[in-house]
Amino acid sequence: MPNPDPTKSNLPRLELHIPEPPSRPGEEVTFAHVNRGEAGAVRRPDIAVHESEVRDLPYELIRVLDDDDKAVGPWDPKLAPETLIKGLRAMMLTRAFDDRLFRAHRQGKTSFYMKSTGEEAIAAAQSMALDKGDMFFPTYRASAWLHARNYPLTTMCNQIFSNAEDPLAGKQLPILFSARDYDFYSISGNLGVRFVHAVGWAMASAYKNDTKISLAYVGDGTTAEGDFHEAMTFAAAYRAPTILCVTNNQYAISSFAGFAAPERLPFAAKALAYGFPGIKVDGNDFLAVWGATQWAAERARTNNGPTLIEFYTYRAEGHSTSDDPSAYRPKDEAAHWPLGDPVDRLKKHLIVLGAWDEDKHTALEAELKEQVKVAVKEAEAVGTLGQSKPPIEEMFEDVFAEKDWRLKEQERDLKARRAAREGGAA
Repeated sequence: MPNPDPTKSNLPRLELHIPEPPSRPGEEVTFAHVNRGEAGAVRRPDIAVHESEVRDLPYELIRVLDDDDKAVGPWDPKLAPETLIKGLRAMMLTRAFDDRLFRAHRQGKTSFYMKSTGEEAIAAAQSMALDKGDMFFPTYRASAWLHARNYPLTTMCNQIFSNAEDPLAGKQLPILFSARDYDFYSISGNLGVRFVHAVGWAMASAYKNDTKISLAYVGDGTTAEGDFHEAMTFAAAYRAPTILCVTNNQYAISSFAGFAAPERLPFAAKALAYGFPGIKVDGNDFLAVWGATQWAAERARTNNGPTLIEFYTYRAEGHSTSDDPSAYRPKDEAAHWPLGDPVDRLKKHLIVLGAWDEDKHTALEAELKEQVKVAVKEAEAVGTLGQSKPPIEEMFEDVFAEKDWRLKEQERDLKARRAAREGGAA
């Protein structure tokens, strides 16, 4: 039987839904869609809870710091002031480092840079909350992990400048760090692949009856890619001891996060389809990040499987040095983000505790800027972009565990050409 004439049907004509950002350039900023909830109000279930009993959690926002800068509720990890000051220092160092190296890019000293501004609490808290040997599979906005573990600043600068002392010998783009000794897996510009690798690493740890877990990040945009779902499938099927995190900073480069469909379904709720818990956390709250990470880590270490954490945050700067955020969002949008600034919030909490004050904060800020300045100068003495390079022979190293015949042949050819040039010059 033929379909009825749609013009005579009682059904409305179909309309395509196009996600719209809350504000566009030139418009008044609004974050009316953000539900902050109440600090301390979200329950903290037992680590062995079944996913079917926590299906409400992705729709709540876990917060610890309230509007009076006090820590409240069951997710408070109850950290000592000394630990909080260390976390504050790591975040402030990340910000000072970003500002200085961003300027270095503008001066032509490196080809590329990406700032972490507004997201420092996530990597700093998780770096401090996890154990030595737990492997971190980061994105390019997680340098606070290294700063929290006292990774040498000059070494970071050498990698960014791709100079002769670049620890990665020119094999990675600037800021795509790799630091195995600091449990920091090599960064990939293709974010989704590291979710897969983190799950595989965790499965291997469990297969060996080890005690180490993995942690991985992707951005909100990557949740729409196949790698995300493949990782989730394997994590669920094998109960991999891993913590999978979505850094929802509202933008995937210049695309509003709504294109990854969180309007009706929070990113954290994607875990429910795979049968393990998902939680949504205030990513600008150092204490909430630590508390949620601690809970997920305990689940993983006790063979209760993976957890998906959505860190609700805001990318205060452009995507990278190649991006102009004023082209797709109001210039003052960052100042209106309802969850505030992570550095400022932890500072105020420490002041409320009586462990900090404005003078100490100003002094630490100056100290960290000086440390970064010294490190940059040391790296510049080796050389910046184009002035200094790793030895060309490095291209044959670390390609395979053992060089195959093709690499050996290419290496011999390079040496022969060099000898011929030197002989001709003589």
